[in-house]
Amino acid sequence: MREPEANTLERWAWDFVRSTSLELKLAPPPPPGHGEAQPPARRLSEPGRPPELCLVARAPKTRGLSTPKGRARALHTFLHHELQAAEVMAWALLAFPDTPRAFRSGLVRIALDEVRHMGLYAQQLERLGYGVGSFPVRDWFWERIPACTTPVSFVAAMGLGLESANLEHTASFAARFHAAGDEEAAHTQEIVGREEIAHVRFQYAAKALFGEIQNHAKLPVTLPGIAPRGFFLPWPTQNHSGEQAPAATP
Repeated sequence: MREPEANTLERWAWDFVRSTSLELKLAPPPPPGHGEAQPPARRLSEPGRPPELCLVARAPKTRGLSTPKGRARALHTFLHHELQAAEVMAWALLAFPDTPRAFRSGLVRIALDEVRHMGLYAQQLERLGYGVGSFPVRDWFWERIPACTTPVSFVAAMGLGLESANLEHTASFAARFHAAGDEEAAHTQEIVGREEIAHVRFQYAAKALFGEIQNHAKLPVTLPGIAPRGFFLPWPTQNHSGEQAPAATP
């Protein structure tokens, strides 16, 4: 597979996915403002993994949140979800070079949002006395997303599956963190949950570019472990600053 040209958007995405540097994963450089003139499709099968991360085939279930360790384990899991989400957005940019520019730009914006969410979770881990790599992780997204062979299958898997599920999970865990008396962790979950709304909207809006997804029976891809969902909004459609959350249109 030919590597992307230097100083291009494709190279930025390539380096982010393949890097084994934890520092780069948590704080990638700003993406270039231009891409290759005629990029080929590049389908990476797996990401680079920093040595600090211990990969397992099955990660322990997130259960009790009454102790700092239990809450840290949950936050660590969420951080790794955000890392994978950022990576698969970069993966899609490389895999589907013929998609409209607005769609590709949207992928980059979402990837940067996910990176910022990682930073929020990393701060909470440090507050609780832990760090990135303190717990084992599973590359659950990467076990599934590379099976998407078309842009519409990617949109279906991310919008109707992973991103939509995350809206429900952030609401649920925010409530659980509140119940455990950890208001800072709960507030972080609320911020992430509100900001994920625009990501799901983007995936749904993209169907206008790639064809309508009429119902679950007509999903263009079936991925093990991803249950298609409707567009469920557990949060008010405002971001943490109190402004109306933007509609993400491709």
